[in-house]
Amino acid sequence: MAYKLTAKEEEIMERIWQIGACAPKDVQALYTEEERPHINSVSNAFQSLEKKGYLRHRQRGRGYLYEPVVSQEEYGRLKLTNFVDRYFGGSVKDLVTFFSREQKISPKELQDIINEIENTQQPQM
Repeated sequence: MAYKLTAKEEEIMERIWQIGACAPKDVQALYTEEERPHINSVSNAFQSLEKKGYLRHRQRGRGYLYEPVVSQEEYGRLKLTNFVDRYFGGSVKDLVTFFSREQKISPKELQDIINEIENTQQPQM
């Protein structure tokens, strides 16, 4: 799953994660009347997502039912890792320092993070 998603593919994946196994018409129905894409656009996105390894399908009646292969959490982890690599040279420390300087994270929150790290790195009994 090294393939990047377009903005439209990501938007459609978010809707698939919201409802689970579905057909293109199920995703299309989640859009408001004003923003609803044509069913062919949604179907093409499904096919692209399958080629990229994000979806798989199985026969359902005369059509197909698609389900995510990649979880939303896994995708988020990949996107965050790529973001940190791209903008912070892979340094989580630089990312946290940035948020600290921008006052987007409080000393209490930083301490909570430190405590969480210490608790997860202690050997389990």
